[in-house]
Amino acid sequence: MADRVFSYEQALDEVLKHARALAAPSAQERLDLLAALGRVLAAPIIAPRDHPPFDRSTRDGYAVRAEDLHAGQTLRLIGSIRAGESWSGAPLATGQAIEIMTGAPVPAGADAVVMLEHVVVENETLRLSKPRAVHTGDHVVARASEAQAGDIVLPVGRRVGAAEIAVAASCGAAQLGVFSQPAVAIIATGDELVELNQQPEPWQIYNSNTQALAALSQQVGAKPHRLATAHDNLSDLRSRLAETHDCDLVLFSGGVSAGKFDLVEQLLHETGAEFFFTGAKIQPGRPIVFGRLPRGKAWTYFFGLPGNPISTQVCFHLFVAPLLRALAGQTEIAPRFAEARLAEPVRANADLTRFLPAELTSAFDAATVSLVGWQGSGDLAANARANCYCVLPPRTEDFAAGETVCVLLR
Repeated sequence: MADRVFSYEQALDEVLKHARALAAPSAQERLDLLAALGRVLAAPIIAPRDHPPFDRSTRDGYAVRAEDLHAGQTLRLIGSIRAGESWSGAPLATGQAIEIMTGAPVPAGADAVVMLEHVVVENETLRLSKPRAVHTGDHVVARASEAQAGDIVLPVGRRVGAAEIAVAASCGAAQLGVFSQPAVAIIATGDELVELNQQPEPWQIYNSNTQALAALSQQVGAKPHRLATAHDNLSDLRSRLAETHDCDLVLFSGGVSAGKFDLVEQLLHETGAEFFFTGAKIQPGRPIVFGRLPRGKAWTYFFGLPGNPISTQVCFHLFVAPLLRALAGQTEIAPRFAEARLAEPVRANADLTRFLPAELTSAFDAATVSLVGWQGSGDLAANARANCYCVLPPRTEDFAAGETVCVLLR
């Protein structure tokens, strides 16, 4: 098969095309509210009543009729309402005001709240401390302005974060229906790898990639399965692949470059795999492979990721995470980018889209990004010092300090 090496944009479009065509997961479960954090909604959250269920004051102050203060009247105080109470007296009449606290229901007859800082109160009367405009609706959230009873406030496919927990709790949802987590098989290849409970020889290294891929998979709502390391021979690779039949996605780490012992693509060809691309014009991560394996009447997607650790992680953020989000039932799946200004000039001069470890510094009025000094795509310590990847487009030689660039958030 001829190589299919795509630009970054083409490769991402290919992954997203397949991800968006996936059906929602069939398996679902119900979890207690906080246990659902990080999971994906399989059932919508519906407002059981209007939100707010009454006209609500957003300030400590006084419930009034706006036209009274427009006329410069002095108003007579007739009572007070705290949050958790409702006004039981007659509707507010012309010339009257009621003290009100933040979150309390605005009494009938009132159409505005004037802040306590804007009035002078003497002898149970109040007046504006200085002329100012008071409008109908000031500091009042109208009943049902946030949601009406029966509205969907959280749709199917939304990943549950703290904001979603709060919305669900405000609707009285003690449990949430969520999709089951997709299972990810993670296979590292290489005779040089040893596990964390082994003592490496001078020519060996610890297997960090499967740990990183497991952590990244968990972060996007999947259930990782770290398989035993596959040695650099087809027999061992076949044995590992045979253990992946119950998984929704297979990740290979290493074995996809052009070396004599890079055997993953040969193995996949043996199985009748369909390849969508066999490389992407990115740095790091160019040798990435994406396709699917025949599994009876179904298919299982796979990625062959480069073995260099930073290449592995960059490719996960760019390509694996979107597909995993879709497999988990999430509707918002694409990588997240932002813009920042370069803190210093950068030389690029590459025919590749580069994703370089960087530190994003945010201030109130600006965001800047600085490259982290690194020794190439095996430098895990540099990657840990970074909090994003600076994106440098191809065919540009120099980027000036202060120039706006994209950053890949992680």
